[in-house]
Parts: sequence; C-alpha cells; structure tokens
Amino acid sequence: MSYLANNEEAIYRPYSVDTRPMRFEVTPGSTARAIAEQLAAAGLIGDATLFEAYVRVQGIGDRLEAGTYYLHPAMTPVEIAAALQNAQAASIRVTIPEGWRLEQIADYLRDRQIPLDSDDYRRRVLSGDLIGLDLIRYAFLNSRPAGTSLEGYLFPSTFELPAEGATALDLLTRQLDAFLAQVVPVYQAAVESGNTTLDLYAVLTLASIVEREAVLPEERPAIAAVYLNRLAAGMKLDADPTVQYAMGYQAATGQWWKTPVFLEEYSSVVSPYNTYIYTGIPPGPIASPGLASIVAVLFPDEHDYVYFVATPDGSGAHVFAETYDKHVENVRRYQNR
Repeated sequence: MSYLANNEEAIYRPYSVDTRPMRFEVTPGSTARAIAEQLAAAGLIGDATLFEAYVRVQGIGDRLEAGTYYLHPAMTPVEIAAALQNAQAASIRVTIPEGWRLEQIADYLRDRQIPLDSDDYRRRVLSGDLIGLDLIRYAFLNSRPAGTSLEGYLFPSTFELPAEGATALDLLTRQLDAFLAQVVPVYQAAVESGNTTLDLYAVLTLASIVEREAVLPEERPAIAAVYLNRLAAGMKLDADPTVQYAMGYQAATGQWWKTPVFLEEYSSVVSPYNTYIYTGIPPGPIASPGLASIVAVLFPDEHDYVYFVATPDGSGAHVFAETYDKHVENVRRYQNR
C-alpha cells in the first residue's frame, strides 16, 4: 500500500510516447506478478512492482484474463490494467505470399476489406514514404536508391494486426521488423564470409526474379546461380518475370502478371526492367522475395550453367545447360520448338 501511495502519480503516466501496438500474450494461470514482470520486460511499463501493487489494491489481480492483446508503451499502467481485463480475440491475420508485387499487396488489403487504409499503404510503399518510421532501426532502407519505392523490402509472411484501429504504418512496420530480423543477419553473414559482393538492393532485385521464376524450392540456388553466371559473363539476364513486371496490370484478366508471355512480346516491351533488351541487373526488385530466394542469391549453387528451360510435365522442374547449342536442343526436346 505504501509503495503505491508514494508512487501513485506514476500509475497515470505512460512509460513512453511510442504508440506502435505490440502483441502481448497472457498465458492461462499467470499471476499478477508474472504479468507485471512480462509487461516490464516487453517495455510496456517501467515498474513491475508498482503495477502489481495497483492491480492488487484495486482488487483486479485475479481478473486479468489470459489472451492476446495489442498494447503500446504510450498507454498508462491504469489503461493497461483495464485492457487486460478484456481479453481480445480482437486481432486479424494478414498473409502476404512470396512473389507478390506491392500493388498486389495493396489490392489484397482492399479486396479482403482488411481494416486499415489500403490507399495509404499503396501511397507509402509506392512513394517510399518513410514518415513515422524509425530510420535508425531500419537503416537497411538506405541501400535503395533515393526516391524509389519500398518494393523488395515488404517482407512476405503472416502478420497479426489489431482488429480495430490498425493503420498502414502498423503493417509496414511489421514487414520491416520481419525483414530486419530475418534478412539483415543473413545478408551480413554472406558479406562477412565473402559469399557476395552485391549490395543489398541488388540482392533483393535478383532474389525477386528468382522468387517469380522458381517453382520448386530446391531449384532456387541453381536458378540464382544461372543469373549470377550470366551477369559475370556480361550476358543479358533474359528473365521472363522482368518482362511481366514491365507489362504491368492486365485489365483483360485482372492480373498483375501476364501469363503466358510470348516470344514476340519480349522485344516490344520498352522498359529498363526488360532484361531481354537491357544488360545487367534491372533498376530494382519486381516483387517481395521470401527468405529462401534471398538465401539462394547469397549462397547459390556452384555450376557453369547459363541457360535453363522448363519441363512440360507440370512439375515446375527445369533443365539446365552450359552452352547455347545444348539449350536449343533442350528447348526442342522439352517445348517442341
């Protein structure tokens, strides 16, 4: 009682001004003391002893419910205690698949009526708007050219958002946090080990092509190596997904990726993303690559293949070749051309 009385003012003062929601779990059977310690460890409150004293004096220590909550450090301990008496299944799951371009993500948010501003999300990621983001935490964004979109950094995964009050910034922050946790350490390890000399933006660009090209997970390192071999030899990448990306939205089918793309279309799509016309790495990522495709670019197979062609059996497998003549033979054999 005396500790609470001597520190009563702090109960009505938030721990920080950070309003970003944090997922907080209360497991069944958790005591008031354990919950208070968890809150402090999560950075949601500053004084676990004070919080425990408050809920016990108020007689609500036994009314803190197990469940999933979305809390933030700008809430006062009084507000947090009130929230913890009302367990919410109040969260929604948003799943972003690997290989989607940013417009597809925005369309999904709109079409599935995810309760956040999909137009604001589209605007932010297309324009590369970093307002409201912790630029020190997300220093990896500095690897992209000035003025470019956030394509490639929108990590694909499943995210939980508050069912009410979620913003475009909430989803974007979760995607960047996942990128920071999963991609950045792998990239740094590859650089430190000498496995790659590519900057992060180039890695993401190539990985996005691999993501769109590979069907079988086990082929990602082989396909990544083909593109790296082509770059080393001064060849054009000749990557179909870059042509599809350049062609943009297909109103006739309501799709962002034209399928199939015909040979005669390769040379008619005038865009720096068309790797059948321009040599080198395209201007930027064409989609959100998953971790496996990024790892494939950082740690590719070691081989001398510079060509591959899909087999017609529907498995998604490819046949690889070191020479153009062998590639032509494979095309005739597997695609009857």
